[in-house]
Amino acid sequence: MGKDKLRRFRENLTFPCFIQPAFEEAFGRDHPLKGHWHRDFFRNDRPIVLELGCGKGEYTVALAERDPQRNFIGIDIKGARMWRGAKTVTERCMANAGFLRTRIEFIESFFAPGEVAEIWITFPDPQLKTRRAKKRLTSPLFLGRYARLLAPDGLIRLKTDSQHLYAYTREVIRHFSLPCHAACDDIYGSGFADEVLSVKTAYERQFLERGLPITYTSFSLGGRTDFPPFDWEGDLAEEKDGEAARRQ
Repeated sequence: MGKDKLRRFRENLTFPCFIQPAFEEAFGRDHPLKGHWHRDFFRNDRPIVLELGCGKGEYTVALAERDPQRNFIGIDIKGARMWRGAKTVTERCMANAGFLRTRIEFIESFFAPGEVAEIWITFPDPQLKTRRAKKRLTSPLFLGRYARLLAPDGLIRLKTDSQHLYAYTREVIRHFSLPCHAACDDIYGSGFADEVLSVKTAYERQFLERGLPITYTSFSLGGRTDFPPFDWEGDLAEEKDGEAARRQ
């Protein structure tokens, strides 16, 4: 491991906005902050918004700056990347933003039912292989997890360059008859991108330089809590191979 990564890992531990639980604090048990983020971390009762797979935290920071009336938490497992966002939040003395280093699979260990108002998923791994479809962050498996922590009218927002993940998510929404609030397969080419959607992550800039359109989907769960797995006919090898080649 490089010295710079080690330095960032050490510095992360000095940031008040950065939570890094040990594995045993999250695996199969509730973390002390579960149900108490308002009281013990933000010290206010404003809505909580999560960014899953936050990377360097560009969206978490940008959203928190634009909306001081809500609290934002960036979640990722890669601490060296998260360091950038946590350092920015610390330097700017932002009281409505924080970072949680953990696996997204453990999310239920950290948030109580109804504790989260909204979820952003920004440029996740599209998991193109069919056998890994359940690991897609909009798969039935993850929707079930979100249902156990989102407020009844909570939104899920997906921003991705992957046309395959975009189409898959649209099918998930259709399959479960979920309320879809927005869907656009090219937010910049169509003029759909507003001030918030125009925030660009490091990954997004790379994709735009390659000429890849950026998609956006916004939906809610409509009070549904049960999401049985299903097979999607769109998971065709040739289609996914083509996208994999474009993303390289």
